[in-house]
Amino acid sequence: MAQSADAPPAPSAAAQGQLTTVEVVGRTESGAYHADEAAGAKSDLPLRELPQSVRIVTRQAIDDLGATKLDDVLDYVGGVSRQNNFGGLWDNIAIRGLPGNENTGMATLFNGFSSNRGFNAPRDLAGVERIEFLKGTAAALYGSSEPGGTLNIVSKRPLWTSANAVEVYAGSQGLKRGALDLTGPIGGNFAYRLNVAAEDRDSFRDHVGARREVVAPAFTWKLGRDTVLEYSGEYLRHATPLDRGVVAVNNSLGAVPRNRFFGEPADGDVTVKNQTHQFILSHEWNSAWRSRVGVSYRETSVNGFATEPTALRADGSLTRQRRFRDFSSNDIALQAELQGNVKTGGIEHELLFGVESFRFDMDTLMLRANPTAARPYAINIYNPVYGQRQPVPTANTDTLEHQKNTAFYVQDAIRLSPEWRLVAGVRADNYSQSLLNRRNATTARQEPSSTSPRIGLSWLPTPQWTVYANAGRSFRPNTGSDVAANGFAPETGRSLELGTKWESADQRMGATAALFDIRKRNVLTSDPANAGYSVAAGEIRSRGLEFDFSGQLSKHWRLTASLVLNDVEITQDNTLEAGGRLLNVPRVNGSLLAVYEDGLANGQRYGIGGGVTHVGRRLGEARTQAEARAGKPAFDLPAYTTAKLVAYWRINPTLRLTLDVDNLFDKTYYASSYSRVWVTPGTPRTVTLGLQAKF
Repeated sequence: MAQSADAPPAPSAAAQGQLTTVEVVGRTESGAYHADEAAGAKSDLPLRELPQSVRIVTRQAIDDLGATKLDDVLDYVGGVSRQNNFGGLWDNIAIRGLPGNENTGMATLFNGFSSNRGFNAPRDLAGVERIEFLKGTAAALYGSSEPGGTLNIVSKRPLWTSANAVEVYAGSQGLKRGALDLTGPIGGNFAYRLNVAAEDRDSFRDHVGARREVVAPAFTWKLGRDTVLEYSGEYLRHATPLDRGVVAVNNSLGAVPRNRFFGEPADGDVTVKNQTHQFILSHEWNSAWRSRVGVSYRETSVNGFATEPTALRADGSLTRQRRFRDFSSNDIALQAELQGNVKTGGIEHELLFGVESFRFDMDTLMLRANPTAARPYAINIYNPVYGQRQPVPTANTDTLEHQKNTAFYVQDAIRLSPEWRLVAGVRADNYSQSLLNRRNATTARQEPSSTSPRIGLSWLPTPQWTVYANAGRSFRPNTGSDVAANGFAPETGRSLELGTKWESADQRMGATAALFDIRKRNVLTSDPANAGYSVAAGEIRSRGLEFDFSGQLSKHWRLTASLVLNDVEITQDNTLEAGGRLLNVPRVNGSLLAVYEDGLANGQRYGIGGGVTHVGRRLGEARTQAEARAGKPAFDLPAYTTAKLVAYWRINPTLRLTLDVDNLFDKTYYASSYSRVWVTPGTPRTVTLGLQAKF
């Protein structure tokens, strides 16, 4: 029976052939790096048999990395690259070189429901059990998405044994963080879990700090022998100045220190608020069939002032604009699925039938003050002076967007024989969108429908090896309208993948190697006949080779590693350079994390390890055809390699000390950029001490 995305499978550690987890709350030790199933695949097929590359960052890997937010794990997943993060206000990544919408980011799921519509604060990991990177297209299951891949965040679930943990951390740049994890049963049919975290930190960036609070409650209620109601909730508040980073001078970085801030401290924080509520009702009809009905409701908002660079002048002054944002959204989605196993002759079918519907509303108000020659609102990058008179932003953007979608999907995972698996699926989406521009009282509408098929085949020549191939299509609606006030055709993608998987006999280690070729069409590009307007005519190609390994090497060692070679280029565009690269996408990236554990004679336990990541050279600002013809050099972000140190000491069964040192050698690097005046510097060496207690 297929597991739902909101209720991850929980076979015993012995059944999985993995090490027993010592702790069930708080930071874990002696857990697994290698996972056997992915909830986001919506299939009982083990990962080794699934004809798709899937990289799962387990809770053990999250804990070993000392990760408290999604950004902390990205460099340890092959083929993932950071994109413009909107001044530190939300996550934005590309998988296999293909980014999502620059404002809403990559296609991301939370327990199988879309969680990237709207405005989403950087993901906190206090209430997260694992992160699933589903590489390649997932449109046959989830609809609108990128063909490079999709993230599924799986939240922590209630346990039926009482367990509690409290964690406190202190570290560099004034870090102070506390977290609480409580779980257990209330009676025989009800169990709860509550994760709470609060964080306050300064920053290596001048005048920049961040505060966040997250509350993530959950419960499981057994309504009967075969019926279960589950709830997962999350409230997250993140407040920080919108920080566009540093600038490049004469196409080079390093002319200004990485700590220098070019906004205005008087603007204060921009605040992002998110809340999510999910209810899942599951019923097992018999040993072969079960159903699942779920509803998800989300609200997001962004509010605050920000001063942002626009252009660097020859005299070293940086012109700026001031903006006020008041964005909000609400999103309600419904899913209903029927899953079952049937046999036809000697062939076993694992069937999934589903329907999904959502309604999404987004209200966007932005005021903006642009610099003028008479009042440039500029700052000297070499000797910044803050506190000048701030311009008052005036009307710029005032829109109300409505999206509706109803989709039907079906998937069949077929065991053709002991050596062959076939997974085929298709999803039909009926989508409608309207965008009201309140400033000119015009409304742009579109109703693109799309059918997204996928097929994959796995061959299992031995109990440890798999050879697989898959092909699929994807789509993603384009927002806005052309010169005639008509909506754009949606982006479409085609993904091909050929790979091999290996899993050790004890299922403690696994590896995947894959070749992929992805094409994306109808990317928005400038309208050559109408300045300031766009047409859906651009095309992008991504192809490459990737390798992932994770697992327990021995009783004492566990290791995770990745290496990716990725060639991404613009194959057609009306403005950008043909054959040019995409922003922030390296040709090479790789990582390695190894941890050694052992016990002492007095019963205490310790672990020590380290990691290294490498990110290759990346394009830092899009280059136009005219710039290329004129010989203007491209602006690149230099490659970088960073190292980290991790260690813990378990003093007794209830108390642990941890040490995390990031960027061990204090490397100056640049994580991402949007242009020469919006470059995000990487964090310098950071030391964090933690104390975790169970009670």
